[in-house]
Amino acid sequence: MHVRGLALPDENEIRLWVVDGRISLEPVTGADTVFDGGWILPGLVDAHCHVGLGKHGEIELDEAIAQAETERDAGALLLRDCGSPTDTRSLDDRADLPRIIRAGRHVARPKRYIAGFAVELEDESELPAAVAEQAQRADGWIKLVGDWIDRSVGDLAPLWSDDVLKVAIDTAHAHGARVTAHVFGEDALPGLINAGIDCIEHGTGLTDDTIALLRDHATALVPTLINLENFPGIADSASRYPTYAAHMRDLYARGYGRVAAAREAGVPVYAGSDAGSMVAHGRIADEVEALRDIGMSPTEALGAACWDARRWLGRPGLDHGASADLLCYSQDPRSGAAVLNHPDLVILRGRIFRPRN
Repeated sequence: MHVRGLALPDENEIRLWVVDGRISLEPVTGADTVFDGGWILPGLVDAHCHVGLGKHGEIELDEAIAQAETERDAGALLLRDCGSPTDTRSLDDRADLPRIIRAGRHVARPKRYIAGFAVELEDESELPAAVAEQAQRADGWIKLVGDWIDRSVGDLAPLWSDDVLKVAIDTAHAHGARVTAHVFGEDALPGLINAGIDCIEHGTGLTDDTIALLRDHATALVPTLINLENFPGIADSASRYPTYAAHMRDLYARGYGRVAAAREAGVPVYAGSDAGSMVAHGRIADEVEALRDIGMSPTEALGAACWDARRWLGRPGLDHGASADLLCYSQDPRSGAAVLNHPDLVILRGRIFRPRN
């Protein structure tokens, strides 16, 4: 196959050939032109996407496949799965599904996260060993639960002591894995960042001090902005814990501003939808739109879900010899979610898929 169009971010004309499922920048005689004119992108990245996770935890593999198909049809061809209780490794053999970078299962303490989601450790001293175990079933990432409601105090609180975090994160790095953590509030952030964590998920409780720590440690942020839509409902359902409910409402009110401040300070920010439980799959375009609301230009916001995110995750884009995972648009994909969410052509591993919608 042959495609021709404008490549972003430089808007240079690009011509690509697809041979045996891979991109060739060298002309191939007799190729069938399947797209000519418009914009061509490497497949979108959802950097926080739970394939294999449902509202109550583990799901059947058929449901996980349907989740992955929804992501594919929306153009998300590379997914960083930030924790799933379902073993989805068999999906790697499916040529019709996005590529998944797994973080194993969430690691938490008993009754300190959503039931059925995480490996729960009775003693925090078990954390380094648990991290080493999850590294064996993951694809270079580990997911910790950094904070959650502590019912004994009635508010968000850290799950781990600073010393244990340092040992656990060092253990993950020794096993070749990077570490990220779910963090809503303020208090867990300094210990995680100072322990050498590689990424923070959500980060709604960032302060000026912890933003500076993120910047100084070159720690990435995946803010999952569209998940903020759920914070008022979480607060409404927590009437037994008024301090926690008020805290969640305050985080909701300040969330966009805190992420905007982090981006302005130079913290690398990437797009992740948090699809899988409270957020529907196939919404990466909405997350890109939300990143524009924190001050990113249309090109920068798209890069956070495309070429920049791929570089951060160590995956190729439109490079010679790379897997032919690309999207073609007749309209500029930077013009908004209505366009970005509906590619005219999806090519995955060298095969054409036309979106159902």
